[in-house]
Amino acid sequence: MTAQEGPAIQVRGLEKSFKELQVLRGVDFEVAPGSIFALLGSNGAGKTTIVRILSTLLRADAGTAVVNGFDVAAEPLRVRESISLTGQFAAVDEILTGRENLVMVAKLRHLKNPGQVADELLSRFNLTDAGSRKVSTYSGGMRRRLDISMSLIGQPEVIFLDEPTTGLDPEARLDVWKVVQELAKGGTTVLLTTQYLDEAEQLADRIAVLHQGRIIANGTLAELKKLLPPAKVEYVEKQPTLEEIFLALVGNDSKEVQA
Repeated sequence: MTAQEGPAIQVRGLEKSFKELQVLRGVDFEVAPGSIFALLGSNGAGKTTIVRILSTLLRADAGTAVVNGFDVAAEPLRVRESISLTGQFAAVDEILTGRENLVMVAKLRHLKNPGQVADELLSRFNLTDAGSRKVSTYSGGMRRRLDISMSLIGQPEVIFLDEPTTGLDPEARLDVWKVVQELAKGGTTVLLTTQYLDEAEQLADRIAVLHQGRIIANGTLAELKKLLPPAKVEYVEKQPTLEEIFLALVGNDSKEVQA
């Protein structure tokens, strides 16, 4: 249940430092319910730090964060009941079968009919034929699909996907993209962190560019394209790509690694 009407995620003035290193320097953004919001930035820009704060795994030094109507600092248990988190690497048990992984999580969440829950998710993510196989035999894309399906047990209203296609081949990435799009169509709010520009371009309803601990641009792809000068017309008008927008916004120091 949502505590109040409004954005699914609301962040205001978020700050976080690790000793002398200031990672977040006043981050602000909102995510509409049932949308896909991409947090785009280079390695070390602070994307994972934001996700850890929003999922109650890390406390901010300053600012506020509200998820599904609940303040992450004041009501962490209510936040955890509303969310699910999938990290950069699939958190699956390779010794168990795909179905056993799902049944185990359903039992931990005290759901009725865990076997039925597992079978429905295997079907939804096209893993029924592989459900009786040990996860150690799965491809990278299959493991990621299983990992995401496990995160949906209990029907969380908000899901955080922290660089979900890291290390996947192109075909597996497309499989994950399809899953993410289906989640949003079903009403789930998705916050996606990524360093892949094409991923944000293909999936996101809105894109925020995080650079050196601050959001330096936030909007739809069409809105971000307007940040660059109009395309020059020679023979064919060439619209700027998201990559060109990103590099123009962050400048030449985009390759510097932040913590």
